[in-house]
Amino acid sequence: MQTIRIKTPSTDSAQRSGQGPGRDLLPLLAGAATAIGGVGAVLALADVDSPLRGPFTLFFLLAAPSVAIGAALRGLEPFGRVLVSVAGAVAVDMLVAQGMLAVHHWSVHGGIAAVTAISSLVLLLVLVRRLRGRTARRRA
Repeated sequence: MQTIRIKTPSTDSAQRSGQGPGRDLLPLLAGAATAIGGVGAVLALADVDSPLRGPFTLFFLLAAPSVAIGAALRGLEPFGRVLVSVAGAVAVDMLVAQGMLAVHHWSVHGGIAAVTAISSLVLLLVLVRRLRGRTARRRA
């Protein structure tokens, strides 16, 4: 006859599996950041006179390209990933502004639309690359 021991999980394994008290905060913060960025883009595109228009639009202009670039850089450590993605977001914003000024078609609406399009394109390319990688692994 064998004795089967039931092992109780330690507190370290509970936190590693994502069940810790701070793990519920990350999706909440991501949702709040998405809402703030979306409101900023809408306020800028609709020309709404609000004291929140400037900060929310600036948040959108930094967050949208940062998230897209950060998603493409999965292999980096977290601090390096944040640093590179924020620097890339500033570079994207500056390149959009410089390009629009160079062709004499500067507008707030066009800048917001261009940053949105570039960020969406980068995110789409990342998703396609990940899906293609999964399909190749399933075939092998």
